[in-house]
Amino acid sequence: MSLPSEPVPQVLADALFRPVRAGNAFEETMERMLQAIRLGVVPPGGRLPPERELAARLGVSRVTLREALRALQEAGYVESRRGRYGGTFVRPTSADNLPLPPPGDLEDTLTLRLALETGAAEAAAARALTPQSRRHLRARLDDCTAAPLADYRRTDSRLHLAIAEATGAPSLTGAVADVRTRLNALLASIPLIPTNIEHSDDQHRAIIDAILAGDPVAARTAMAEHISGTASLLRGFLA
Repeated sequence: MSLPSEPVPQVLADALFRPVRAGNAFEETMERMLQAIRLGVVPPGGRLPPERELAARLGVSRVTLREALRALQEAGYVESRRGRYGGTFVRPTSADNLPLPPPGDLEDTLTLRLALETGAAEAAAARALTPQSRRHLRARLDDCTAAPLADYRRTDSRLHLAIAEATGAPSLTGAVADVRTRLNALLASIPLIPTNIEHSDDQHRAIIDAILAGDPVAARTAMAEHISGTASLLRGFLA
């Protein structure tokens, strides 16, 4: 029989399980859970706070919380137990299995990506795009949306590169290609999560719609929101 674990200290609970932003609620919930595991706030074998409490602390629906917990369970970081002393428990070896990138590489890549890709989206939206460029962007969006899980990251990269190409600036396109190479090396260290992919597809659509509508502010804002979601997942798994 499993025994109840010690409660999470209040000061740490307040720091880690604080409200997330609505725009990337799922991704930021994942980040909070993974931070708690990595820092040992909820130790190996320890039980996470009850769903009702976690959802209230994080400011998310229980549906969003359960999606995040299910993704963590499928990735092997937590397990669900039934019974009087049931709940969601951190797997004993989960923290040891969380990979780490070289020191400083994660934040450097994320900062560079934010600067380059938000600028690319804004610049693409500010241009008078040719019919060919518009068709190319729509085609890459459709490819990404329809891609099977195994092909998702490849089609995702092609879509982001197509946005850079739409700026008409070869140097910017090359810089985005370089940062995507670094980003993909980091993404390869974390699992593909269907809920995140569905969210990303919606954000991709908003970015492309803003570019094709010729709205630079909306394009930059949508790209920043999208990048923030990916950053939350990477920081949760790798930071």
